[in-house]
Amino acid sequence: MEFQEVIESVGRVIDAAGVAAVVVGAVLAALLAVPRLMRRQAGVYGGFRRFLGRSILLGLELLVAADIIRTVAVSPSLGSVGVLALIVLIRTFLSWSLELEITGRWPWQGREGQSPAAAGSREE
Repeated sequence: MEFQEVIESVGRVIDAAGVAAVVVGAVLAALLAVPRLMRRQAGVYGGFRRFLGRSILLGLELLVAADIIRTVAVSPSLGSVGVLALIVLIRTFLSWSLELEITGRWPWQGREGQSPAAAGSREE
């Protein structure tokens, strides 16, 4: 087996792991939410959204990793790197949007809406 074939196979495996993360996360989120919904517990929808959002984020990260591996290792042409840059840009925007939806703050903000540097300086 050639190096490019191995890398392509690795990329496909990581792609599959990304899709599996989303699918398994969606199924688990639903399975965890249904009993709580049947008991009429509060916050079921919020918990479902957070679990599903985290699953989608994990899946997106794995899909980006697979794209990077395949593009850089298999076909590092200027055109393919440009397409990769566009894919990473779109998926990064999606990840940030999901993070904002899940936590209510941007990834670079601290726990209370402050930057990590500001939050760290308060603890000293």
